[in-house]
Amino acid sequence: FYAMTTIRIPDFEFTARLARTAGLVRNAGLDVLIVHSNEADFANVRYLSDYWPLFESAGVLVAANGQTRLLIGPESETFARSRTKISDVRKLIEYRESAEPNYPSIKVDTFRTLIQEAVGAEPKRIGIAGWAICPLPVYLGLRESFPKAELVKADEIMFQQRQVKSAAEIACQKEAFRITRIATDEVIKQMRPGMTELEIAGLAQGLIFEHGAECEGLPQYVLSGEASAHAIGRAGYRKIQKGEIVQLNLSARVHGYSTSIGVPVCVGKPSSVTRRLLEFGLKAHQFTKTLMTAGKAAGEVAGRYDEYVKQAGFAPYMLYGPCHGTGMIEVEHPWIESTSCYPLRPGMTFQIDTFFYAPEGSPLAVKNGKVFGLRWENGCLITEAGCELLSPDLTDLAIVEP
Repeated sequence: FYAMTTIRIPDFEFTARLARTAGLVRNAGLDVLIVHSNEADFANVRYLSDYWPLFESAGVLVAANGQTRLLIGPESETFARSRTKISDVRKLIEYRESAEPNYPSIKVDTFRTLIQEAVGAEPKRIGIAGWAICPLPVYLGLRESFPKAELVKADEIMFQQRQVKSAAEIACQKEAFRITRIATDEVIKQMRPGMTELEIAGLAQGLIFEHGAECEGLPQYVLSGEASAHAIGRAGYRKIQKGEIVQLNLSARVHGYSTSIGVPVCVGKPSSVTRRLLEFGLKAHQFTKTLMTAGKAAGEVAGRYDEYVKQAGFAPYMLYGPCHGTGMIEVEHPWIESTSCYPLRPGMTFQIDTFFYAPEGSPLAVKNGKVFGLRWENGCLITEAGCELLSPDLTDLAIVEP
């Protein structure tokens, strides 16, 4: 599958991840860890096995004694074996697709036999990583199989490994940013009034595949007019119009590592009202970059950003900020927030995600005649020397001539 791909995670790194995870399972006093993922939030399972499920969900079993299994639904065996770095692949009904077929002719394992086989005894403490997305069939399957065992939220075992990136992970991220920047620059060149948001998103999709991405890192954001005020959104059939802002936030993924670049695009000359928020957003984005240094407390970064925005008078237009972790999922743990209690460390990667919007009834929205928003976004790597941007700096407004 990866024969044509030169930038990827090497096999030995997956072996090291599994061994390290087993050590963390022992240190946490767990007998076994069940890692859960699905098609949308695939990261934990792919981090350990390189398997990315679709339709079905998937899991990885890591026992304290080092035993590992890839856990899949009944239909995915040939696909899973063609991708996974874990040789022992087991089918369980709990990982079937949501249509819930019974599969009467397919032999499946059970959590009880599988975990007893791997652990060698009745487990007393079972960790679950991917707690927020673990479905009831998996949770209840574990509970019913081992009613006396304690089920423990164990996301930290995966968080602490994934937040500091290896050289191979950073190479994948840089390649994904390279591809995303190509797509961003070309889309801006080709964007014209009258094109639909989906037409522009389709152009971006073609470009990222042409230049080597395995898929998008998140749905391509092409959000125009009032939709530019959405912090999260999807492109639609709406045609972009002269005088509007288009929130352009494109992405790509390389061997499991996702990125995004956000640029507000002005269709024609922006009004003085929209320009005011656009230019402040860029200043806030640049200011954030100066805060991202190794050893600094994440909570301090958020506090200084909040104060910067407040002193400039734009606090009513800020929804969140200023950064979130990035890696396999474009938005992943840890966030940088006022409540954050960890230091920035070399090898951490973040999206500097600068989002502002003028909500309905706000002074800027009233003056503009409708709501609008913007996003400046780029990736950065924390180094011993400071902050390295993962894509060329964003320095200017993008203006498309109508």
